[in-house]
Amino acid sequence: MMSSTWRSMSRAVVALTTLSPRFWPVSARPASIGAASKGITLGENTYESVQTYYGKVLSSSKDLKTSACTTASAPTNAFKKAIQHVPNEILERFYGCGNPVPTGIRGLHVLDLGSGSGRDVYAAAVLVGEDGFVTGIDMTDEQLEVARSHVDEFTQKMGYAKPNIAFKKGMIEFLAEAGVEPESVDLVISNCVVNLSPNKELVIKGVYDALREGGEFYFSDVYCDRRLPQSARDHEVMVGECLGGALYIEDFKRICHSVGFLDPRELSREEIKVNDPELKALCGNAKFYSITYRCFKLAGMETLCEDYGEVAIYKGTIEDFPNEYSLDSGHVFEAHRPKLVCGNTASMVGESWLRDHFEIIGNRNTHFGLFGATPAAEEDSKTPAPSTGGGCC
Repeated sequence: MMSSTWRSMSRAVVALTTLSPRFWPVSARPASIGAASKGITLGENTYESVQTYYGKVLSSSKDLKTSACTTASAPTNAFKKAIQHVPNEILERFYGCGNPVPTGIRGLHVLDLGSGSGRDVYAAAVLVGEDGFVTGIDMTDEQLEVARSHVDEFTQKMGYAKPNIAFKKGMIEFLAEAGVEPESVDLVISNCVVNLSPNKELVIKGVYDALREGGEFYFSDVYCDRRLPQSARDHEVMVGECLGGALYIEDFKRICHSVGFLDPRELSREEIKVNDPELKALCGNAKFYSITYRCFKLAGMETLCEDYGEVAIYKGTIEDFPNEYSLDSGHVFEAHRPKLVCGNTASMVGESWLRDHFEIIGNRNTHFGLFGATPAAEEDSKTPAPSTGGGCC
């Protein structure tokens, strides 16, 4: 999950960790998103609470009171191999809720929001190879100290001529101040961190700005099936365990649309178990999920899935996926088999960092209406995507 918090930023911005949000510059304050705004603002002492919880209260993942920080779908074989290169101390201080590091990313520039002890950064550094680079951002000194202490050892063991890892202190709401240049990153990952931020819209907007065209925000986080009451959102343990700040799923989608991610795709979902009696009472009937989403920055994206008669063919070239590849929960591409897709899906696999692994046949010169409204599309989509996410084609 979060690894611990969302950390990073320049010295000037680090000072904001001691200020309440009402003292932030106007440009840093939450933008209104209508009804969703009630469910996305945490208490004014959120930064201090999270820093304390992950820097001092938790000594290992065994101290957690829910499964929010440990719920995760099965990792790929490539990720399992990469994890073998991660130092044990870093693994013990990992509090993640997913496996938000895709395969096939060799040579990419990756940014990890809330990198904590650095597990995902080190794993990604293996997968991107010596020609790639991974930057971790975190605001917790204790976690950063652990993460940085193993860089030289890791670089030597991997046989790299120089480190392909850097850890920066800062806040994920202020990526530019942390030294992340606009349009400088191919892939942004995050493991249960965004929910800890008191301004989630600012975080997601910052990610969008940091990504290059064709880049992707590939991340796991905690979500809820409803907007939580204030008592739950202000509870320090609820917040620290990633439940208090969990976004209502539909509010998350509204934020994505507002910043430019017009078609967020759900890749996987796992229900979270709340074990502590006090937390159960606060949660009521609310259900929490660890969900991995994929959000692409593509100029040609549309708010609905439109039909242009385009066909996508997966080449079978991504590591661990020689026979089929899942773009999301509703799109599985069998290797070498042509598949009719909507315009958004064609852009995702044909114009993003995935483009080397797919062939796209067709163009957007002719529009056939909304995808799924024609007999041809219906025949191709006998198994519809789930309503919880994953696209429409």
